[in-house]
Amino acid sequence: MTDAVTGTDFIALLREHGQWPQARLGDPSATLGLESTEATTILAVRYRDGVLVAGDRRATMGNTVVYDRADKVLMVDDRSVIAIAGSPANAYEIVRMLEMSFQHYRRSQLQELSLEGKLRTLSRLLRENLPMALQGIGAVIPIYATYDEADVTGKIFFYDMLGAQFESVDFCTTGSGSTMIRGALYYHNRWDVPLSQMDEGQSLELILKMLETAAEFDTATGGFRPIANVFPQVMRVNAAGISSIEESVLESLYETRLSQRRQG
Repeated sequence: MTDAVTGTDFIALLREHGQWPQARLGDPSATLGLESTEATTILAVRYRDGVLVAGDRRATMGNTVVYDRADKVLMVDDRSVIAIAGSPANAYEIVRMLEMSFQHYRRSQLQELSLEGKLRTLSRLLRENLPMALQGIGAVIPIYATYDEADVTGKIFFYDMLGAQFESVDFCTTGSGSTMIRGALYYHNRWDVPLSQMDEGQSLELILKMLETAAEFDTATGGFRPIANVFPQVMRVNAAGISSIEESVLESLYETRLSQRRQG
């Protein structure tokens, strides 16, 4: 069956061959007694040259910290990344299927899938995940960031668990700690230097401050831990492609700011 957006319905093809676990997602009995692992705070900020996407590293199960080095910002292709909040197991599977869908389209159509097609493919995958989300243990709330070469700018898109997609012009944050920092980001964008006019260094420093603030007031969000050498995960999306901010850069920035504060 041909899809108007993707050219080939890759997800339907997998389901036809028994590779897409639709039955598992709709089976409430499979989740009884389970408490799922949750990823927590993620955010994306559009700066002068692109987008910075970041997340803390903590994964929780109820009130228990199960892991403090979780990757919540994942590369999908050469131009886009996804940050995940919610169930990491389901999110990682959705990201894997999204990456495979993009590759399938590229190889079968001999061209890149359009931005609209990529956004709609992610919406479909989130809708496929709805049965798990309704059971309360499998919700995935992602942020999708890309660099649009046609508009020569970074773009940020937010999704709800039903797959509805919204474009965020300047910033976006979701997860358990997002309520603590959304207002601060709005205030900074409104009354201080606009986020879109910041250089990368300014934007990075703001992101680290926001994650530290979220960690202070939200127990599910992990903060900077110098003794354990745990840092947030930050990726840049710009005209040059996608790359990670090195932990050595984050460590230097933390040490510089904390040292200045002690001296001041």
